[in-house]
Amino acid sequence: MRIFPPEYETFNRGHGRIEIRKIQTSTELNDRIVFPFVGQVAKINRTVYDLSGKLMREEKVYCVTSLTPDKADAQRLLTLNRGHWTIENRLHWVRDVTYDEDRSQVRMQEGPRVMATLRNLAISILRLAGVSNIAKALRHNQRNAERPLEYIGL
Repeated sequence: MRIFPPEYETFNRGHGRIEIRKIQTSTELNDRIVFPFVGQVAKINRTVYDLSGKLMREEKVYCVTSLTPDKADAQRLLTLNRGHWTIENRLHWVRDVTYDEDRSQVRMQEGPRVMATLRNLAISILRLAGVSNIAKALRHNQRNAERPLEYIGL
């Protein structure tokens, strides 16, 4: 087995830890992988230390993507992988915590899908208006029925 040096590496310090991410990419496995439209594969190593330098955890993640190296080099793939959590934190977490979606009583027919769509719409409108704290904005807007209409220009 050949060992390749990482093509790209990031170093982040914050939230009480030091995180090092390394990525290696390859197209050599494209013909052997049963995956539609495979463009390349990647291995991401994540190593997390506390601020004193003590190892907290180490992870290896293997990825398959349809993005070819000319569309996404190693740096871009690592950025996309890291950006995945932005969606989780900015949308799903808000739906889970602020809207308490998991305890919703709406469970029949198209109701859950409609409510999820309405929640997503409300979050998106508030984000486009520059709101960073959705819960605070919801409390502010519930006191006056005309405030939410101002966000959409009515």
